[in-house]
Amino acid sequence: MEELHDILAGLDQRISTYKIKLQELQKKRDRLDEEIKTIKKYLELAETLYRVEQEKDRVAARQPLPGEGEREKGKGTLDVPDQSQEILFGRTKYLGMSVPQAALLLLKEAGSPMHAKEMHRKLVEGGVRIRGKTPVTSIAISLRRDKRFRKVAPNTFELTEETTVAPGWGP
Repeated sequence: MEELHDILAGLDQRISTYKIKLQELQKKRDRLDEEIKTIKKYLELAETLYRVEQEKDRVAARQPLPGEGEREKGKGTLDVPDQSQEILFGRTKYLGMSVPQAALLLLKEAGSPMHAKEMHRKLVEGGVRIRGKTPVTSIAISLRRDKRFRKVAPNTFELTEETTVAPGWGP
């Protein structure tokens, strides 16, 4: 009989040890999940910054050499250091928005219809995460299903009149 009590006490001790170990591992997993989220965000920001720097390089290649008086004229067209700083500080324009929400703001700012490919580029730069193998198609389908948008050409959308007249109202 005493042997049975010893076995039960040993098993109870093992169970307690396993529960403690499980709690420690769950805490460690939670910390790792948070670290993974942070690293993913930094990766996304770095990729966006890389694209901005590539665009800066492309724009610089198209502009005349400095010193020819042209630098002052083109100053307001693209201020890449400010854009890079915005990205590094995480102040992305559309971060956390759905595709239709971000597209609504983008089209309001543009004031004219936009092709889904151009929207994709601007939305990604603005912090929208678009998953899927064909993000441009995903945007087009998403906007086609939303009554706030009207298709005016293949993969080209504008805001409906109700949206432009009464901002903030929508389905």
